[in-house]
Formats: sequence, structure tokens, C-alpha cells
Amino acid sequence: MKKYLWAAAGVVAAVVIAAPSAVGAPTETSTAAISATEAAPADVTPARAVAPAPNPVRTVRPGERVDAGKGYTVWLTREGKHWTGPDGYENFRSVVDGNIDRSEPGVSHQSEGDATGAFHSGLYYGTRHAGRVELTDSEGRTTVATLVALPGRPDWGVWYAHTGPSEGNHGGSHGVALYDRAGKLLADLPGFDFPAGRG
Repeated sequence: MKKYLWAAAGVVAAVVIAAPSAVGAPTETSTAAISATEAAPADVTPARAVAPAPNPVRTVRPGERVDAGKGYTVWLTREGKHWTGPDGYENFRSVVDGNIDRSEPGVSHQSEGDATGAFHSGLYYGTRHAGRVELTDSEGRTTVATLVALPGRPDWGVWYAHTGPSEGNHGGSHGVALYDRAGKLLADLPGFDFPAGRG
């Protein structure tokens, strides 16, 4: 009885071993069909990996001089923003003297210039997710500022930009707006017109 069982098991094993070659023809046909499909690709464009957006804020070391263009230099210390213009005079705006409230987003604005153009700069603060600062003139033209900050994701940084000369009696001041990296408005500082007679 055992001999018959072993013989039957051997026949089943032979059938199982032979099965792949017997089934091979349809498999080759399927492969041929796939190859034909690959030869005529569909109109579907493969998805490309999206590169992460670059950080919009340049990180600088404390005291590192940043060439802001047209004779202006900006640098940051733990105490605040420093800058000089073509006249060589050093200016300073503190972030630790209590004049700004860093518990909520805000932006400040200083500007100086002449008939050839104006240099604008300021602080942005109260956020670790600054995306951009924009200046808008009285005619609706916008200028995107450059952002710099100290290492360690501080809750403040400095922005700067150049614009062309203002029309008339200094024209209108630029409004300034701070946005996060998703494009949400965090804070703004409206522009205003200088009163007649002010130089």
C-alpha cells in the first residue's frame, strides 16, 4: 500500500514540475501583449517629483555684512538690525528695547533715498514662518523684498528692497505687507502721503 502512495506522490510531483512549462506559452503571450502595450504608450504623463520650495529667508551669522546693493549694507546682531548707506552713517533698530511686540506678527519700515531711487528696510517679527515682504506704491506697483535672519529660527528678521524715485513731493509712501509661506497675510503697514511742503 505504501508503494502505491509513494508512486502516486511521484506522479503528482512530476505534474507540478511540468506545469510551469505547460503554462509557459500563455505567460509568454501575456508578456508579448504587455510589450505591445508598452510600444504604444498612453497619453498619460508620469507624475514628476515636486522639489521642495526654497527657504525664502537667507540665514546670516551675527555681524555678517550683507551687501544690500547701491552702497547699502545690512547686518544683524542679537539686539536688532544695523545698516549703513552711501553716506557711511550707521543706523540701528532694536528688537529688544520693548518698542515692538514680538508676541504677534508685525512689520516696520524705514526708507531713505533721493531723485535716483529709495532704499527701504525694516524688521518683520512675531513669526517663524515668514514667506515674503512686499512693498506697494501709491499706484499699486509691488516690489518683493529680500529677507535675512539669524540662525536658529528666530521670531524676527530683516527685510530690504530698492524702488525707483517717488513722483512729485516724495509722492506716496510705500505700504508694507508681511506674508507667511502659504501666502497668508500676517501683518501690514499702510502707506501714506506726505503733507504738502515736506521735503
